[in-house]
Amino acid sequence: MSAVRPRRPGLKPRKNPGQSRSAETVRTILEGAARVLEERGLDGYTTNAVAERAGVSIGSVYQYFPGKDALTAALVARETALLIEAVRAAPGAATPEDGLRRIVRACVAHQMARPRLALLLDREESRLQLGDTLGSVAADLTTALLALLARLGAALPLEPETAAGDLFALVRGMIDAAGERGEREGEALERRVLRAVHGYLGLPQAMA
Repeated sequence: MSAVRPRRPGLKPRKNPGQSRSAETVRTILEGAARVLEERGLDGYTTNAVAERAGVSIGSVYQYFPGKDALTAALVARETALLIEAVRAAPGAATPEDGLRRIVRACVAHQMARPRLALLLDREESRLQLGDTLGSVAADLTTALLALLARLGAALPLEPETAAGDLFALVRGMIDAAGERGEREGEALERRVLRAVHGYLGLPQAMA
């Protein structure tokens, strides 16, 4: 995995919404941005298109975001929030195997809930070098994996840190590749990824 880089200043929101009405406006703008990406792709993704789709003025967009890239960065953060929440909860599963299943399911759901949006945001993450967002996901996922691997104990084939890094690369690589291929069947992808995880750890495949 390559080193993450910090977010550039131009990618930060112009201001954070302090009131409920302002927060709702930001949510509306971000959902408008998501729908423009899904419907028009990157070529049709402009701040004017976002304002039109969200039903707000272009001034409202720029009131909170200095430009399209800052809007995209905020959208990436929004889309990863549920993934991070699910990953953090995984170590509390009844068994480590169930915890691994929860992580895989959360990662697949993140990709498949809105697949076109996820694919385009994945590409924009790389272009914008969103080190803080990517770093947070990687850190939370690694922490959760380490907690679950510790519960497996002697069953581990490698040192926990190495195994966690390998599993992170395996899960992310398989899911990203499926997104690039345009796969839409989440359950089938989940089964394949979980089989790969269990195979790496030497766990019984019947439990997958």
